[in-house]
Amino acid sequence: MQAKSVIKFILKAIPAMLFCVIVAFAGYQLGFNKGEQSILKTTPANISEGLGVNDKVDFSIFWEAWRRLESNYIDKQKIDYKKMVYGATEGMVKAIGDPYTTYFTPSQTESFNEELNGQYEGVGMVVGIKDEQLTVVSPFKGTPAEQAGLKAGDKILKIGDVFTKDITIEEAVKIIKGKPGTLVKLLIQRTDWPEPKEFSLKRDTIKIPTLELTKKDGGVAVIKIYQFNKILPSEFQTAANDILNLGDKKIIIDLRDNPGGYLEVAQEIAGWFLDRDQLVVTQSQVQGEEKKQYLSQGPSTFVNYPMVVLINEGSASASEILAGALRDNRQIKLVGAKSFGKGSVQEQIDLSDKSSLKVTIAKWFTPNGTSLDKNGLDPDFLVPSNATSSLDAQMDKAIEMINAVK
Repeated sequence: MQAKSVIKFILKAIPAMLFCVIVAFAGYQLGFNKGEQSILKTTPANISEGLGVNDKVDFSIFWEAWRRLESNYIDKQKIDYKKMVYGATEGMVKAIGDPYTTYFTPSQTESFNEELNGQYEGVGMVVGIKDEQLTVVSPFKGTPAEQAGLKAGDKILKIGDVFTKDITIEEAVKIIKGKPGTLVKLLIQRTDWPEPKEFSLKRDTIKIPTLELTKKDGGVAVIKIYQFNKILPSEFQTAANDILNLGDKKIIIDLRDNPGGYLEVAQEIAGWFLDRDQLVVTQSQVQGEEKKQYLSQGPSTFVNYPMVVLINEGSASASEILAGALRDNRQIKLVGAKSFGKGSVQEQIDLSDKSSLKVTIAKWFTPNGTSLDKNGLDPDFLVPSNATSSLDAQMDKAIEMINAVK
């Protein structure tokens, strides 16, 4: 009788015991899932300690996506973690929405530095973003881009099979560059064309010119500056000595199709034409912070020389700084067409693995306070370029003006 009672008790207790086990297991599973989710979303300690923004930014979704991709992707052996890091970094920088703030991988950094040093493989032009469209800033003299007939202000709608809507400058440059002898096709829209036209350019080793000095009748020296690179100061010193030895007394500075370069180089060149300590450009950074002023450092050799400056749609960045400084300080006349309007300051920051960031850190203003960014400089004498003529009406006007100075 007692045995039957025990059996009945056990049979009655089994459902309750099963219920408790199910509840316990469900609780364990729920806790495990929550713990797993928490781990997936947790920034690794060695990274989170250095960010300093945990109270402002939620990084959990990034690490959750990273770990889910790592654990679920079918071809795990094909996962390249370095490429994932570079891709994530590039996407982060691109999300800022500034076409001039970008991330360079180590190989892209090397290529970018080669270009600034005056030589690279491509078609020989500088591109930028204007009115949210990839645009030719300027083709360099004697390069495939110039020989094909590309001009400052041309809109690049397509590179090969890639449409350029929302493309970054660096992405575009990467596609355009290539081994000498290979071809790249560009779909170009020009303002006065009813329809776009396709150009086929053969890539070459591009040697970017820096400065060219020529002499005109009446003691006029023409200084053509192609870019504000690292070797310009030494080349300008040579040109200055030639001007002094030849006895030229008037100067035309030709900044047409000059895409710019280093701010400090523009400041140094301005020093030949301005009195010492005159303002060259103002750099405005974070709102509320003190503005940084760049002053002329001399030698002021040509401060009393009559001058004219030539600009056009391809004059950008440092060339706009020099032109603005000469007009605001000395009332030098600008001749040609409205400049490009690239008035932001980029700083290249080297990273630990030889990659780098190019970051917009400030805006530029001329000595009179004119913002260059997106505005550009309006010439004092507007002279359209002769697109279909070998004559140089802009240069002719500059020579006419300077020869009128007694």
